[in-house]
Amino acid sequence: MTDSNKRFTRDQIAARVAQDIPEGAYVNLGIGLPTKVANYLPAEREVFLHSENGLLGMGPAPAPEDEDEDLINAGKQPVTLLTGGAYFHHADSFAMMRGGHLDVCVLGAFQVSEHGDLANWHTGAPDAIPAVGGAMDLAIGAKQVFVMMDHVTKTGDSKIVEACTYPLTGVACVNRIYTDMAVLDVTPKGLTVLEMAPGLTFEELQAATGATLLP
Repeated sequence: MTDSNKRFTRDQIAARVAQDIPEGAYVNLGIGLPTKVANYLPAEREVFLHSENGLLGMGPAPAPEDEDEDLINAGKQPVTLLTGGAYFHHADSFAMMRGGHLDVCVLGAFQVSEHGDLANWHTGAPDAIPAVGGAMDLAIGAKQVFVMMDHVTKTGDSKIVEACTYPLTGVACVNRIYTDMAVLDVTPKGLTVLEMAPGLTFEELQAATGATLLP
């Protein structure tokens, strides 16, 4: 088991993702961990955050006393709306997603394969509740797909694998993976390590990964 100190925190992962989102990008943040990215986008960088329930121009999370129960994202979390932000029907929101109008989407995942296949809507377990939401639309519609997730499951199994064993959301759609252990690019040659958590060795990272890594 890898030393828990040799890990990025969830806030550090979110800040790292925010660092890679360019000026002027239209971005969808998936439910859960990806929503943290909104809090780390530099104030001077113009990024347009999109929500599949019909918002464009979201800002960071509000302070508790400023929450508006009518202003929420797709995960039902309170959000803020920047000056110039817009509301629209969710059908229009999905048209944006399916029409290739989003530059980046950031999604969570149960598994990602070395080829960039994504499984994030169902584990296949009989008692699991399927929750695909707009993930399939985002996976094929966004120009770049970033995944944020823990590197391994609670039982220590790698979430980065040679081939997904869970039902797929999209095939060869993931461009970059951000975990608590590393940042990886999905390339035609395989998974390339861009960055590792402080103190972590390549050998430790490889041992925690179910697919071959390229240094």
